[in-house]
Amino acid sequence: MKYTVFSVLLIFISALAFAGGDSDATDGKPVSIEFWTTQTQSERMATIQVLADTFMAMNPGISVELIPVDENDMATQINAAAAAGTLPDLIEAATPNTVAFGSQGLLNMEAASSLISAIGEDKFYAGVLNLNQSESGEYYSLPFHGWVQGIWYRADWFEEAGLNPPETWDDIIKAAQYFYKPAQNQYGILVGTKSEAYAEQCFTQLAMSNGAGLFNSSGELVFNSAPMKEALSYYAELAKFNPPGPQTWRARDYYLQGKMAMFFYSTYIMDDLALAEAAAGSLTSENFEELAGSSFDPNLVKNTRMAPILSNTQPAGYGTIVSLALPKTGNEAKTAAAEKFIRYLFSPNAYITFLHMAPGGMNPVIREIASDPRFQADPKKIFVNYGPDKMAEIINGLDSIKTFGIVEGRRIDAASLIYSKQIIPQLIYKVTQEGMSIEAGMAWAEAEMKKLL
Repeated sequence: MKYTVFSVLLIFISALAFAGGDSDATDGKPVSIEFWTTQTQSERMATIQVLADTFMAMNPGISVELIPVDENDMATQINAAAAAGTLPDLIEAATPNTVAFGSQGLLNMEAASSLISAIGEDKFYAGVLNLNQSESGEYYSLPFHGWVQGIWYRADWFEEAGLNPPETWDDIIKAAQYFYKPAQNQYGILVGTKSEAYAEQCFTQLAMSNGAGLFNSSGELVFNSAPMKEALSYYAELAKFNPPGPQTWRARDYYLQGKMAMFFYSTYIMDDLALAEAAAGSLTSENFEELAGSSFDPNLVKNTRMAPILSNTQPAGYGTIVSLALPKTGNEAKTAAAEKFIRYLFSPNAYITFLHMAPGGMNPVIREIASDPRFQADPKKIFVNYGPDKMAEIINGLDSIKTFGIVEGRRIDAASLIYSKQIIPQLIYKVTQEGMSIEAGMAWAEAEMKKLL
């Protein structure tokens, strides 16, 4: 990936203003820090290296060594490093991992909390801070970027039909019923019904919007509750307006070919809606015999909106956040250098350069960046098709983002175990595809969860 001198200069000037421009953070003594990142792709590593090089040019007393670590290996690697006394100085990893590391006492929470305060708590989306906050009120790590899930829908169809946006349970199912016309090969909604992660992602947001959870704050299993049963019943009803057969994310093809009104998806769909080359794989007849294939609709992105926050008894957003964490190394000079590097990474141009590595997949956790013209000008020219107002609306889902795995600031490790065993997706399949009753399904899932616990 190539950068112009002008681009690097912009990063330099922005970071200089944000970080203060002093030569180092170590009283003149050279310091080297290790930065473990989960952005392991070569192009992304090259981009981060440009950012690190610019930072080092500004701070000749500090050197930054980038070390790629696969997300699936991060927990193992951190635990091994802790045992050996060789923890890195800075890590970038999924928030459930950083929260787990913090709960094990491996992170400098005081430094993370101080940095968040310096940046300004009110500048962050509230939901991303909640996912990082401990019971004591301190932060395990600093949220950095993430993707948002919600319901993407044909706003033009809704407007013509006089329907409200699909933001509440009542409005979602009303629209699903209205647009369900199987005789015309048109379907009301897409929710996952195969036994896999997509189904759990769809279900989790709806369940949390009804106040349902797997555990209470004491770590006790509360899955078989009235709110969870209501959520499962509602989900099973929504699934009746799906395309035929057990479905997964692949059925987004129906939407891209104009045969579906709504579908659950993350912001990773943004390029498919905006760019013909990205949408090509969904415009064929190869994946579904019911679809004949179609040409790219350049107006689809304009006619599409997203409902990132769903509600019944409470609002709920859903997504994945990646955070920056400062391990406890016991070396004050290294910690000071890592803190300065973090402040630099949050400087607008450096931050936007980082986010542009994956437009739609990496969204800002800082509210004002979502509508920043520089953020809008992504290299693939995706965001220009949405505009600042729609971008801000989409990313606003980060305000109410929730997860089964963190309850009132406490990470419940068993939630990850339940997720890994795909108990909820299996439950959804049994109820929606095999005809198991809601009561029997809830009892089965609870029993399976108890086996793990």
